[in-house]
Amino acid sequence: MSTSRRNLIIGGASVAGLSGFPAIVRAQQKFEVKVANFVGPQHFQSQWLVKWGEELEKKSDGRLVFKHFPSAQMGPTPKHFDFARDGTAEMAYILHGSTPGRFPLTELVNMPYLIGSAEIGIKVLNDPELRARYLDAEHRGTKVLYLFTHQPGSVHTTKKALRTIDDFKGQRLRFSTPAIREFISALGATPMGVPPTEVAEQLQKGTLDGAFTDYGGAGIAWKLGGICKYTTELYCFVSSFAVVANQAWYSKLPADLQKLIDQSVTGIETNIGSGWDALDVPGKKAMMDGGGEAIRLSKAEDERLRKIGADVTESTLKAMEAKGLPARAVYATMKSLAEKHAKTSKNFWA
Repeated sequence: MSTSRRNLIIGGASVAGLSGFPAIVRAQQKFEVKVANFVGPQHFQSQWLVKWGEELEKKSDGRLVFKHFPSAQMGPTPKHFDFARDGTAEMAYILHGSTPGRFPLTELVNMPYLIGSAEIGIKVLNDPELRARYLDAEHRGTKVLYLFTHQPGSVHTTKKALRTIDDFKGQRLRFSTPAIREFISALGATPMGVPPTEVAEQLQKGTLDGAFTDYGGAGIAWKLGGICKYTTELYCFVSSFAVVANQAWYSKLPADLQKLIDQSVTGIETNIGSGWDALDVPGKKAMMDGGGEAIRLSKAEDERLRKIGADVTESTLKAMEAKGLPARAVYATMKSLAEKHAKTSKNFWA
């Protein structure tokens, strides 16, 4: 074979091989995933997001590259949903209650005495029919990866022990959601909107008398042990959250990476829910180790509190219905789902 013919054959083979090269390049393209997160790196949810990101990086052979921005590094908590929606971040961990009125149907899960554990909360919120019919539409511009709640919360105070409903009067108490804002008002206290990152400081300054939150938030995330002397264990409410992705970014991902992300958040309800519920014990220990006292209401006071909670729920439903929202139907569905899942899940009320 002549040298020129041999070179032609080799050259032809090389060209033939290169014809598939663009596909190989595309397959190896890296996709940065900036994750906006308003809680500190020590928080359970931050640690879960980091581990989840590492697993996705590994399973994608390094094509997904996660960069985490905890402690509201990207900006204040109320902006986190917009960070994901406008593409500032590819993903964001959001607190629905930080933007009152934006997710009204989703936030019905936060009504007093509806959800008995984080495991129940995440199962309710991720019910396929509930999400498809009502909830995902409230997160327009993003792809909802999963919705969830913390475990039922209580109230933690710095100076005054809240042993009866009357003790709440005049107290300046931090709320996390519109539902708890109304609940605090109905108790005769003053609801205070304070970002999570400022709660400890305002309690120490005395501009805030207490905060409604779960033990994990109080004892672990915000480190209120030694700051709050009393915890009145109500276990009466949850706050809802979501992890969302920018819809345009997600839609442009290769199909296999979309599938990988979707599969990674399928069937995680027990894993995440039980993780939040497990924070109750160490969170309480941190509060008690700081010199705190745990208080339980009497049966009579507890019944009074539940009646107030029911009244707040009813007034909220009426107000939403007046705006044309299917609030009662959504709430009834959530309640039915909560009762169903309470039979097979962790339940702080059992």
